[in-house]
Amino acid sequence: MSAIETSGLTKEYGDLTAVDDLDLTVDDGEVFGFLGPNGAGKSTTINMLLDFTRPTAGSATVLGYDAQTEADEISPRVGVLPEGFDVYPRLSGRRHIEFAIETKDAGDDPDEILERVGLSADDAARPAGDYSKGMRQRLATGMALVGDPDLLIMDEPSSGLDPHGIREMQDLVRSEAERGTTVFFSSHILEHVEAVCDRVGVLNEGELVAVDTIEGLREELGGGATLTLTLGGPAVERRAVADGVPGITDVTASGRTLECTITDSTAKAGVVTALADAGATIEDLRLEEVSLESLFTALTNGDASEPAANAETPETLEAETGVAR
Repeated sequence: MSAIETSGLTKEYGDLTAVDDLDLTVDDGEVFGFLGPNGAGKSTTINMLLDFTRPTAGSATVLGYDAQTEADEISPRVGVLPEGFDVYPRLSGRRHIEFAIETKDAGDDPDEILERVGLSADDAARPAGDYSKGMRQRLATGMALVGDPDLLIMDEPSSGLDPHGIREMQDLVRSEAERGTTVFFSSHILEHVEAVCDRVGVLNEGELVAVDTIEGLREELGGGATLTLTLGGPAVERRAVADGVPGITDVTASGRTLECTITDSTAKAGVVTALADAGATIEDLRLEEVSLESLFTALTNGDASEPAANAETPETLEAETGVAR
């Protein structure tokens, strides 16, 4: 069963089309990142899934139920972390969780929920108005997890967080996924998405322009990685070896350096193994992949002519390939 499925989902506000003919499927148990610039229609989509706003056209199902006609069946099984959540400043963190338990008529242990989101007993006893942004996000997540939801919907969960807070939020998402919860979250913070998502969907001006894994997007957009190898001898003698590996293109040799484009992610191990088998000594290697930022730019603005890169260290590649330098 799909956790979320939409068909032709559309929302218009007068002459403005906020969401345009959205067909989307989120599989049960996956972590799905919903990407798009601010104003792309991400929050509007979430509001239609939760029946906070009604679509102009199309339909949506959540956990197998119609999002508009069976919202009462959906609500107890979905946890929601809304964008811009704020706390009741005078209430303790524990009281927030207790309030959520009472509201949902759930049987959760508030201390277990607090521990699950990384709030200590001392933190829980403090007024939530004294919490940092990261602590407030953890508290809001704890409230969303009350009732052990099958689906967790998070709208811009990393907004306003510092790098440490983003890492904490990533850990929370991973831990929930390991428990079997489907996680659907919108974000424009690309590092968060790349770190935790099984797949992503990219929304631009209300239209879904791509759905795939990050690796799949790289391959679809022709974003081949560049692998640079420093050899112990003349590179030109090994050029043909690298050129013969499937998934390797555009091999150039200069001095002791081989540079090649990788169009298949498995080829980076293949070329290292082939060179080692041919007797080459690999002294150093560096992989630069097209960044998610560049893919995002290409999908939303049509311009990825100067892709940014994420570099992998020789140690990382050694672990992947099993070939020691």
